[in-house]
Amino acid sequence: MTKHFFGDTATLLGRSLRHITRSADTIITTTITPIAMMLMFVYVFGGAINTGSDSYVNYLLPGILLITIASGIAYTALRLYMDMKSGIFERFQSMPIARSSLLWAHVLTSLVANLISLVVVTLIALLIGFRSPAGLPAWLAVAGILILFTLALTWLAVIPGLSAKSADGAGAFSYPLIFLPFLSSAFVPTDTMPGPVRAFADHQPVTAIVNAIRDLFTQQPVGTDIWIALAWCVGILVIAWIFAMHTYRRTIS
Repeated sequence: MTKHFFGDTATLLGRSLRHITRSADTIITTTITPIAMMLMFVYVFGGAINTGSDSYVNYLLPGILLITIASGIAYTALRLYMDMKSGIFERFQSMPIARSSLLWAHVLTSLVANLISLVVVTLIALLIGFRSPAGLPAWLAVAGILILFTLALTWLAVIPGLSAKSADGAGAFSYPLIFLPFLSSAFVPTDTMPGPVRAFADHQPVTAIVNAIRDLFTQQPVGTDIWIALAWCVGILVIAWIFAMHTYRRTIS
């Protein structure tokens, strides 16, 4: 049964990845927004923002990476919605394949596409001055956090992808996720914010994740931030997966 699941998922993953390669504009579109945002903040607002860092792009990049992921997962919801409306799910359900393999193929496609986008954004950041003294273990830790965050948001995207009534509705849920970093430590230290805003910023997931990635990049002690970040990522992942599978079973039943 396990072999059957992995084989079916690999086959369907190949199908989804071929769709991505045929529409490379999807990845281009998901990288344009965070890159434009990064350039604007570095070259327009960076000189007026005091973060205590020598280079604003070094301070900014972790938040931009999370925005990149939030932009990318909207397409996962849209692709799922289009498959639902085209009848692909019904056709596959009539075949002897593992029921959840189609969902996993979409999730893994999202992971691959988002990793490509993250690499592109990081390369642009290096071109405009981002530098990190971090060694390989720290970079691997950052990659692990970003992969967990991508999986968590992707399973979250599965829910509207399966249940939305329109294509616009399928992708629109990502907008609050894109703007959530603005109410965190991604762009400015939270101690510059008014009391209620700071209270929210200090206790939402993006701040812990951004702080952990920033400390890893700068080789600073990560303290409890990394454990809080991992707890948020795993918690969102588990809850989103449970609700996504429930929505999937209800939709195809």
